[in-house]
Amino acid sequence: MDILSSGTLDSIGSAARRPVIIAFLLFVSCSLLWLFALVTDHQDDPERLYVADRRLPPVLNGFAMAGEQISAVALLAIPGGIALFGYDGFTTAVDVLLTLGVMLLLAQQIRNTGRYTLGGLFGLRASGSAPRVAAALVTLVITLPIITVQLRAAGISVSLLIGISTDAAQVICTIWIGCLVAFFATVGDLRGITFMQVVKVPVTLIALAVVTLLALGKFEWDPGHLLTAAVNRSVAPDKYLKPGLWPYWTGLGPLNVAGQHIVVILGTAVTPHLLLRIGASRSGQAARRSVSIASALVGAFVVLLIAAGFASAAIVGSRTIGAADGNGQSALLLLASGVLGDGSSGRVTLVTVIACATFLAVLTAVTSVTFAAAVSLTHDVFARHLRRRSDTGEVRALRLVVVLLCTVGLSLSVATRHYQVEFLFNFAVNVAASCIFPALIYSLFWRRFNRRGLLWSVYSGLILCTLFAAFSAEVSGTAYALWPEEDFAWYPFQAPGLVSVPAAFLLGWVGSVTSQEAPRDDFPDIEYTVMTGNDTRV
Repeated sequence: MDILSSGTLDSIGSAARRPVIIAFLLFVSCSLLWLFALVTDHQDDPERLYVADRRLPPVLNGFAMAGEQISAVALLAIPGGIALFGYDGFTTAVDVLLTLGVMLLLAQQIRNTGRYTLGGLFGLRASGSAPRVAAALVTLVITLPIITVQLRAAGISVSLLIGISTDAAQVICTIWIGCLVAFFATVGDLRGITFMQVVKVPVTLIALAVVTLLALGKFEWDPGHLLTAAVNRSVAPDKYLKPGLWPYWTGLGPLNVAGQHIVVILGTAVTPHLLLRIGASRSGQAARRSVSIASALVGAFVVLLIAAGFASAAIVGSRTIGAADGNGQSALLLLASGVLGDGSSGRVTLVTVIACATFLAVLTAVTSVTFAAAVSLTHDVFARHLRRRSDTGEVRALRLVVVLLCTVGLSLSVATRHYQVEFLFNFAVNVAASCIFPALIYSLFWRRFNRRGLLWSVYSGLILCTLFAAFSAEVSGTAYALWPEEDFAWYPFQAPGLVSVPAAFLLGWVGSVTSQEAPRDDFPDIEYTVMTGNDTRV
C-alpha cells in the first residue's frame, strides 16, 4: 500500500488513497462473489446462456439497455471531452441519447424476427454460409477496437486512482482489468450480465448526481457562474462555447459535423451487443417498452454527464485535466477529488464511489461486448460447421472464443499504449453504421433484398470505411491523430461513414436488382416466434 501511495501524480492525496484503494478492492471482490451467485445451473443450455430463455422482464431489460449505454468510453471520455473542447464535447453527449431514438424505431421489428445474432439477421433474406461469415468478420472488426479502447481507458483510471500515472503502472492496471473482464465474460451468461448492468445504472446516476451537486454548491448553486468559470478556465475561452475546438474537425463545416453525429447515432444503435439485448426480450412489444425505459434513464445520464463535464473545467481546469491525460479521461475522477477538502471522509467516500462506478462501467461494457461477439461467432459460424454438434460443445466453444477475444483485445490495448487510439471507437461505430445498418434496414423492410445485395452492401461498407479511415485526419495530420507527425490525410470528412453508408445502401440495391437469385424469406413464421418466444430456425 505504501508503494501504491508513492506516485508522481497525487490527485487524490496520500491520506485518502489507502482507504480508497481498500474499499475499491473490496468492491471488486464482492462483484466477483456476486457474479458466481448469479451464474445459472443450466450452463449446458446455449439458448438459456445466450438470451436467458427470453424471459427477462421489460423493466429489467430496460435498465440493462440503459446500462449498455453507460460504457467506460461514455462515462470517462464525454466529461473529459466537454471539459477540454466545450461545445463539441457537449454535442457528442447528446448523440448517446439520440441513439435510443433509432433503437426505439427498430426494436420491435428486430425482436419479431426471432433472431438475436448478426448472422441470424443477415440470413433473413440471404441463404448459405457467406452471410454468416460476413457477419462474423464485421463483428470482429467492431468488437476488437471497442475492447482495446475500453481497457485502455480503464487502465488510465485505475493508475490515477492508485496515484502512479507512469507508463508501466498503466500497463499493469490495464492487464489486471483485462484479466478480470475475461474472467467475468467466461464465467457469466446474459442473465448475470443483465443484473450487473442493472446495478450499474443507479450507482452511476447517484454518483454523478452527488458530484454534480457538490460542484454546483461551490458556485452558490448558480449554473451560470459554473459555466462562466468553465469558460474562463478552459484552454480557449473565446472558442469554448462554439463549434470547431474539436481537434479532428476538418473543412466542409456543417456537413462534416452533421455527418459525424448522424453516423455515430446510426452505428451505435445497431452494434451486436445491443442486437443481442433486444433479442433477449419476451416479444416485440416488450423490446419496445424496454427501449422506452432505457431512453428515460439514459436521458438523465446524459444531463448529468454534461453537467459533470462543465464542472470539471470549472473546478479542476482544462489545462490540469489535459496534463493528467491528453484525452481528458481522468476528468471525472479529478472532479470527484476536487469538490471536497483534502482528508475528509466525504472525499474518500465520493472518490471510492466514482472509482467503483468506473470499474462497473468497464466491467459490464467490455463483458457485454465480448460476450455478444462470442455468441455471434459460436452460434453463427463454429456450431454450424461442426459435424457432431452438441449443446455442451457449443458452450465450451463460447468460453474459448471469449478468452481469445479478451486476449487479443488486451494485447492490442497494451501494444498501442503509446499511440492515440481513441479513434478506434469511432471507427468501430462507423463500421457498424456502414455494414450493419443498411443491411438490417433492407432485410427488415425490402422483400427483394437477396444474398448478392447483402454481400455487396456489407463488404463495400467495410472496405470503404476502412479505406477512408486510414486516410482521414484521425490517423495523420492532427495533434490527436495516430501519427501526428505524418500527414497523408486526403479524406475530407471526419466520419468515413458519411460516404460508406450511402455507398452500402446503393450497392445493396444494385446487387439485389441485378441478381437472378430469388431472395430468401423467413418472415412467414414470425407470428409463431413472437407468440412463443421460440426460434428453432436459427
